[in-house]
Amino acid sequence: MPAPPFLTPARPVRRARRRIAFGAAAAAVAVVLPLTQQAQASVPPPESGWTQVWADDFEGSAGSLPSGSNWIFDIGHSYPGGPPNWGTGEIAAHTNNPANVSVDGSGNLRITPLRDGAGNWTSARIETQRSDFKPPAGGTLRIEGRVQMPNVTGTEALGYWPAFWALGSPFRGNYWNWPGIGEFDIMENVNGINSVWGVLHCGVNPGGPCNETNGLAANRPCPGASCQSAFHTYRFEWDDAADQLRWYVDGQQFHSVSQNQVGADTWNQMTNHAGYFIILNVAMGGAFPNGVAGRGTPVPETVPGRPMLVDYVAVWTRGGGGGPTDPPPGGGDAYSRLEAENFQQQNGLQVEGTADAGGGSHVGWVANGDWARYDDIDFGSSPARQFSARVASGAAGGVSGLVEVRLDSRSNAPIGSFAVGNTGGWQSWRTVPANISGVTGVHDVFLTYTSGQPADFVNVNWFTFAR
Repeated sequence: MPAPPFLTPARPVRRARRRIAFGAAAAAVAVVLPLTQQAQASVPPPESGWTQVWADDFEGSAGSLPSGSNWIFDIGHSYPGGPPNWGTGEIAAHTNNPANVSVDGSGNLRITPLRDGAGNWTSARIETQRSDFKPPAGGTLRIEGRVQMPNVTGTEALGYWPAFWALGSPFRGNYWNWPGIGEFDIMENVNGINSVWGVLHCGVNPGGPCNETNGLAANRPCPGASCQSAFHTYRFEWDDAADQLRWYVDGQQFHSVSQNQVGADTWNQMTNHAGYFIILNVAMGGAFPNGVAGRGTPVPETVPGRPMLVDYVAVWTRGGGGGPTDPPPGGGDAYSRLEAENFQQQNGLQVEGTADAGGGSHVGWVANGDWARYDDIDFGSSPARQFSARVASGAAGGVSGLVEVRLDSRSNAPIGSFAVGNTGGWQSWRTVPANISGVTGVHDVFLTYTSGQPADFVNVNWFTFAR
């Protein structure tokens, strides 16, 4: 499928930056309100036993966009080919206009809904480049953010729907597999009510074990100062050892869901994939605020320009075998599809969500000298004669390189290779075959990458062998 634009903004730069421009929505003037609290200086240090695996504290000059290395900007009213109005009925067009989404120079992200003279609403929705957040086997994942909801209440708040949440990685590139892939709503709020909702979406829609489209939800008022008037810390934990999900506000647990509440099959469907990506957005209107208000929202009295402020978002893990980027155990059938991101060791590669069919993740930023190792791949007793890999490239003209297969050691000679250059874009995928020397038995497989230039030249989604 063509590369969805939301998957191809500026990405983390290891060598050359890959970038496309998004069209900004019509500019509007944001209303800046005094805040009751300021951002913290930085992400808090990890508590004992926790290891930080990712974070953004939104430092930067006032009016600049949040880091493209960390965030993807969702644009318009839907994912390409996905449900209209983001599947929620919300009405605002999402933009990457700094008037709608920017850092404020004081360590906060601002997402600000605006209304133009014709009554059209704009807002913003950003999601992490990474889509592999999950607990280590037998350990716990913790996703946390310090957030002040839009400071507006009463009739003026009708239609406001701020959220801090996470979606299962297989949603990327599919957009029609919700809710089976899982959704964790860490913090939701509508219509300026002093309450935080925590919600799990799973299974099938409508109905199912998660009572869709409502989900399994709980809510409570924010401790102390209201949700709208002050920053509060919202935390979600996924405990793999206990098969339990937990929701907190300011350290106080207010919701939990265990595997036995939804069934093993549903639980496995939402947990046995590459992981989750995190989303921050402020919707306007839609099913949730309309349902709570008992009428369509926003209304003429709804006031634009009240931002959601985010001091930081951070991800930690505890226990088990390590963080979500730790290598999975080796072993595999050479004749099945071997996911490129499931390496046991690598050099120079990064993992990101893919727009290729089937979604999931791929390895990228591949350049001369990079490599990955895949342990204990079983070729059987009849020799494999062919190797194929699913690749994409947006390399500049004249930049190309080799994808090579080596066995048991990077210093061994390649048993086969193919050359690849620009395929039409970093998310423009094709399957390229190559002949290899006959291979039998069980081997550690190395994919090595060789180029005459230092620039990135390929992304790799998966590979396989054939007889």
